[in-house]
Amino acid sequence: MSELNLIQGGIAKDERGQIRFVNDFDMSLVKRFYIIKNADTELVRGWRAHRIEQRWFYVLSGSFNVDFVKIDNWENPASSLPVEKRILNAADMKILHVPAGYGTAFRALESDSELLVYADYPVSHAPVDDYTWKSDYFTNA
Repeated sequence: MSELNLIQGGIAKDERGQIRFVNDFDMSLVKRFYIIKNADTELVRGWRAHRIEQRWFYVLSGSFNVDFVKIDNWENPASSLPVEKRILNAADMKILHVPAGYGTAFRALESDSELLVYADYPVSHAPVDDYTWKSDYFTNA
């Protein structure tokens, strides 16, 4: 199985409202974050991979289907690599850690779903560690 792992969060509620949290997420490596909101529920955003950079994903609202593939050859990966699928849902309050070496593809399952992404390198590093393939490249997806 993969090296992906989930970090469980929680929620605190009282008469003032609620606070969602993931207290076990160590953010000491995080250099930046961004939020993904797909235009619709048909669009697949991916495949994008990073040889050096790792990512953490947290659904702010709605849900996403997320596919992962461990890249075997950065110049010419096998299109038949096994693809692991996960459903991430805001109600689950989990952060998914994706270590370096994986490619990802996302599809929102609900309108207006938002995905918060943390990265451990600054955006200036992106051009030297950004690998992309068409959304249908990996045939096991």
